[in-house]
Amino acid sequence: MEIPLQIAFHKAEKSDWAEAEIRARVEKLQEYYGRIIGCRVTVDQRAQNVEGTMPPVVRIEISLPGAPPLVVAYEPDRLQKRFQNPDLGNAINDAFEIAERQLARVKEAREDRDKGEPHDSQKQFLGQVAQIYPNEDHGFLITKEGGTLYFHRNAMLQGDFDKLRVGDEVHYVEEIGDTGPLATKVRVASAR
Repeated sequence: MEIPLQIAFHKAEKSDWAEAEIRARVEKLQEYYGRIIGCRVTVDQRAQNVEGTMPPVVRIEISLPGAPPLVVAYEPDRLQKRFQNPDLGNAINDAFEIAERQLARVKEAREDRDKGEPHDSQKQFLGQVAQIYPNEDHGFLITKEGGTLYFHRNAMLQGDFDKLRVGDEVHYVEEIGDTGPLATKVRVASAR
């Protein structure tokens, strides 16, 4: 991390075992997602009930590059619904489990974004004009497998649709349209 881990206790007694547990859990987050810039963890005893069983709130703020901070914070009643007698250990564990899930979603979204779609040049094929109907604004290509694909005048990216002739070589991208496969992003293979 570029910014050292910050741990603060507000209205809660500072505990060596709690601080050690928080440091261990933050290290685990770093191992899972190495792009964490900084992390701040606050243990806050906001209120106490008559029995003195109100668990503290553990707030985690994780700084990531190019994104708003990832924040985990919730009210103590969440722990009281999950545990009969929740304590600081339950609060730390629960908060870091939520942080791990949120970080997993961020990591997955970034990996999906980085993968992206393959470039058109990787999906491009060489074919030939099989039939051309200039008055009807469409034609058909012979594919590399020997099948035919419909293409529309508007699919032409390079070359003049009106000058196409049967047998002309073209590069195209095959996509699925409303009625089945069709050729898009059609380019004349060689200048005439």
